[in-house]
Amino acid sequence: MTDLEDLAGLTATELAALYRSAQVSPEEATAAVLERIDRHDSTVNAYCVRDDEFALEEARSSAKRWLAGEPKSLLDGVPISIKDIFLTAGRPTRRGSKTVDPDQPWPEDAPVVARVRESGAVIVGKTTTPEFAWKGVTDSPLTGITRNPWNPATTAGGSSGGAGAAVAAGMAPLALGTDGGGSVRIPASFCGVTTLKPTYGAIPLFPSSPFGTLAHAGPMTRTVADTAALMDVVTGFDARDWSALPQPAVPYVQALAEVPEDAPLEGVRIAYSRDLGFATVDPEVDAIVEKAVGVLADLGARVDAVDPGFADEVWAFECLWFAGAAKATEHLTEQQRELLDPGLAEICRQGLTYSAQDYLEAMARRMALGLRMGTFHETYDLLVTPTVPIVAFEAGVEVPPGSSAERWTSWTPFTYPFNLTQQPAASVPCGFSAAGLPVGLQIVAARHGDQRVLAAAHAYERATDWHTRRPPLG
Repeated sequence: MTDLEDLAGLTATELAALYRSAQVSPEEATAAVLERIDRHDSTVNAYCVRDDEFALEEARSSAKRWLAGEPKSLLDGVPISIKDIFLTAGRPTRRGSKTVDPDQPWPEDAPVVARVRESGAVIVGKTTTPEFAWKGVTDSPLTGITRNPWNPATTAGGSSGGAGAAVAAGMAPLALGTDGGGSVRIPASFCGVTTLKPTYGAIPLFPSSPFGTLAHAGPMTRTVADTAALMDVVTGFDARDWSALPQPAVPYVQALAEVPEDAPLEGVRIAYSRDLGFATVDPEVDAIVEKAVGVLADLGARVDAVDPGFADEVWAFECLWFAGAAKATEHLTEQQRELLDPGLAEICRQGLTYSAQDYLEAMARRMALGLRMGTFHETYDLLVTPTVPIVAFEAGVEVPPGSSAERWTSWTPFTYPFNLTQQPAASVPCGFSAAGLPVGLQIVAARHGDQRVLAAAHAYERATDWHTRRPPLG
């Protein structure tokens, strides 16, 4: 197989099988991805840092390992992108901000980047983010607007919008993003790709996020199998993260292999909440998600239509989030503040108005929500909802045109609650709107139930073909 277009469309798992059989080399696959970026990134704007020669050199080294029968991992030689939030040695990490000086030493890798390098995966570039990853769409004063490959007039979502758009557009089968309030799940839903926001601490972070324990890292891929493979690479303890969890006893790839083909969800208790009791959902999205839930029932799950029984804690989330934004920018001069995204500058000002008592009240509400969900999962193994209640809207704005709301939290009611509770939550493609825009199904489990989430997502994916669809970029 030598057709570049075909190679760029393969999953990481498919590429690894071809490397093993010597039908394709990592250099060929990397060249295919780089060609795809050359052809389409002027439209999508997913990448902000590239070093093609470095990527090809890494691919050549990987090819030698595969030929010797000594790959470093299943992902050796597989192209991957890194969100421009993670420190990357030798490359600037500007976080979408003109206030970050690129001309300074960049000596250190974040834990996830170090582990990607150790796995032999080929870093083809860094992907765009809104400034300091503050919102649920991806545009910034530094890099401009990142667009959705399914319709470039619409947003890719955010804050890992560059990562989601890159995976959807065939500009690397793997990506690493962050999620503080939905930031891998929102673009996964809007761009029609797969993701997991794991239990907090499963993927170590360094430096610590100014958004505190709301902020997770997560893989973005085309399939659940690829998500599992990337999780096996990036999870596990790192001394630089005081909250880092140990590696799971059973590898993610092995756990997926043990999911039975016949009635894979037999006995699994699923709660289906179409609106969490307070959200407004587009009727088209609602109908698509309801059909997806029917598939879960057909796979053997016991599905009950039930809400988990909590109120919308958007105030608590915004208190913690906006205070975090203020912390992230506290070092800036007045001249630098003039360079900020106006929306970010506004929430920073709001974040400074919260008192210590406000912050503690937000934490108390957060803990109560965690208690509620812990109790809920004693009855139900999984909770399923829409990932986002709408499809992608106009690119370059924070909220859908015509909305009376100002902030992105107004249209993401299904994502930020599970950052507050630190639960694992996946999004998998489950259909398309009449306008041809993807819709995502969110699957949530109790803390530490990451493999249970992926098992259900894998079962759903095997029963459907939504994950095989590709944007009509030409």
